[in-house]
Amino acid sequence: MTQIDEQTSGYHYGVMRRAIEVIDNAEEGLGLDALATQMGMSPAHFQRVFSRWVGVSPKRYQQYLTLGHAKTLLRDRSSTMDAAQGSGLSGTGRLHDLFLRWEAMSPGDYAKGAVGLTIYWGWFESPFGPAVVMGTDRGICGLGLAAELGEEEAMQDLLRRWPNATFVEDPMRLRPWVLAAFGAKDATLEKAPLFLIGAPFQIKVWEALLTIPSGHVTTYGDIAERIGNPRAVRAVGTAVGRNPVSWLIPCHRALRKSGGLGGYHWGLPMKRAMLAFESAQAEA
Repeated sequence: MTQIDEQTSGYHYGVMRRAIEVIDNAEEGLGLDALATQMGMSPAHFQRVFSRWVGVSPKRYQQYLTLGHAKTLLRDRSSTMDAAQGSGLSGTGRLHDLFLRWEAMSPGDYAKGAVGLTIYWGWFESPFGPAVVMGTDRGICGLGLAAELGEEEAMQDLLRRWPNATFVEDPMRLRPWVLAAFGAKDATLEKAPLFLIGAPFQIKVWEALLTIPSGHVTTYGDIAERIGNPRAVRAVGTAVGRNPVSWLIPCHRALRKSGGLGGYHWGLPMKRAMLAFESAQAEA
């Protein structure tokens, strides 16, 4: 498995995942000493890992991980996507404006199950644990996260999406794009290209997701309005769940109108960690 760099190592996501479990099981907020003890780490080491990963204290991060944080985001950082795009917000997030370009497969080619298409793949460590990344000659087309589902299921999930494609393991071919996508220090590219493979309705939804700034959220209903089909909220939710490029197409920023997290294909703890990470980065 290819390493990105120490700062973005999946080790840090593993620490955060255990922290989420401990916080969820606690009846009230935990101090640094108590939280570090439950995770089997010294307070000093735990503090360093937290600070290096998100740049805020464990106490502050706990606030971001609470279930109520989604409602706070929806109230304070809800993005009406047209306004966000018009004001330039979509380019201000540290990890949002990642792509030199994006383009989509034609509907006809998609309907054929990507027949004749060569897709390269490899495993990488990401800020959120092990990630299988797939790409064509045009850009990244798939990114699956294995921390919650396991590596075998994450791999099979992407393989099943394009049954007639030819898959070739070649992580070094993808590495420059992956480094850029995750903001690695040793990236040779500033941004990474993205190649969307999906049905036309899905691509409309994914395109809308790309306009949500980092650190902001929207609702499934707002996305439906944006694509000109306000009654298609349920279909939008399904398309969001079928997003093949997790994190980079930010489906984790889509919430229910109530402020509930909704579902997340790669596991709700992952969605909460992503939202908390972006909130901390926005305030760092």
